[in-house]
Amino acid sequence: MIGDVLTTSILFEALKSNYPDSVLHYAINAHTLPVVLNNPFINKFVLITPQTEKNKIKFYKFLKTIEQERYDIVIDAYSKTSSNLISLFSRAKIKISKYKPYTFFLYTHPVKYVKSPVTNAGLAIENRLQLLQPINDALTKNIIKPKIYLTEKEIEQAKQMLTIKGLNLTTPILMISVLGSNESKSYPLLYMSKLIDFLVKKTDSQILFNYLPNQKTEAISIYTLCEEKTKSNITFDVFGKNIREFLAITQHCQALIGNEGGAINMAKALNVATFSIFSPWIEKKIWHTFKDNKNMAVHLNDFKPELFKDKTTKELKKNANSLYENFIPELVFPKLQAFLKFLSIPS
Repeated sequence: MIGDVLTTSILFEALKSNYPDSVLHYAINAHTLPVVLNNPFINKFVLITPQTEKNKIKFYKFLKTIEQERYDIVIDAYSKTSSNLISLFSRAKIKISKYKPYTFFLYTHPVKYVKSPVTNAGLAIENRLQLLQPINDALTKNIIKPKIYLTEKEIEQAKQMLTIKGLNLTTPILMISVLGSNESKSYPLLYMSKLIDFLVKKTDSQILFNYLPNQKTEAISIYTLCEEKTKSNITFDVFGKNIREFLAITQHCQALIGNEGGAINMAKALNVATFSIFSPWIEKKIWHTFKDNKNMAVHLNDFKPELFKDKTTKELKKNANSLYENFIPELVFPKLQAFLKFLSIPS
């Protein structure tokens, strides 16, 4: 997933900064390439397509190309069946991955992840860096923030598109991640519309929607549920045709607000302020990275911990919709107002 690929990219900066002559390859799903494109610390991308992964013959041929590379070290940050096989076929003398009781024997260095963060970077970042410990323990000490590398041309083209669409780049623009990647990660549509109403009432900001192409119907529903004044502040048809266009548009926004997920991680990597609404079944301590006044987040567990007592992740995911019903906008408003105040957007 995009968040995983972007987060793991910090390993390349850590390695290249300390071993400038190293040759570093990144094996990723092809659709995630846009978030690491132009990364100066990566020498080569090894792209895995859905067709390759789903076809046993094609995947075997892919594994044979990995074998031919004769890698010295393989770091498996994914730790799934496909990456287990990639690690094995690499024939690398050093194989590093997260410790799992059923796969640890496949690796020369299974690393046990820590369970509580010690910095504001969050567990997703801290545990990625732990994968470098077998190479050099010093590499785990320097916290690195994921970065996205846009070109000046991409930024300028996005600026021109926003201007043509009638947006004023001298007044605040807020990008709203109105839907998560699926229903269990999406704040209820009515609640989301009320948050957007709140933002417009407090700031009179220009509003852009971010959603996946197959989520347009739900995005229109949120727009329809908004108050008339709010609708007049929403420019609905500003939509990046691809991830790079979305990134360039986001670069011109004061903040990205909404469902926690890939868009939030991308905004952070662009150094754009973020306000995340976590799904009830996603652990905030893992994915609330670089938490400070510029990157705030809310989770239902912050307000109603009794709903989470003795519940497994599987149970929480199964009951995500009913838990979301308890996550009323009124719980979010105070933290959101503090976020706006920090950004110096009128409130």
